Amino acid sequence: MKLPRIWLQHEITIEPYEGSGAYGDVYGVPVEVRGFLEQTTRLVRDAGGDEVVSSSTFYCRHGAVNAPTKSRVALPDGTKTTVIVTHDGTAGRLPLPEHLEVILQ
Repeated sequence: MKLPRIWLQHEITIEPYEGSGAYGDVYGVPVEVRGFLEQTTRLVRDAGGDEVVSSSTFYCRHGAVNAPTKSRVALPDGTKTTVIVTHDGTAGRLPLPEHLEVILQ
């Protein structure tokens, strides 16, 4: 089951992190993604297991975007942030919407 259309209230722009090059970090083509932005501060663990503070979380449909750690993100209000970690919200055989959870710095 897909994330319901009613949840697609916000649009963010993600520049996928592709690695480091000779002149610094390399990012892919910016992609606009619709989903739900929850702006709540909370303590989360990053990909390395360290505790970091997250200012917001973005929920979107599976396959809507590739958002690896360190990807750059522009929020609807113009704020720039980066991806801390993503979580794959699969439901298995349960009748719940599957989604991608993008936790932002």
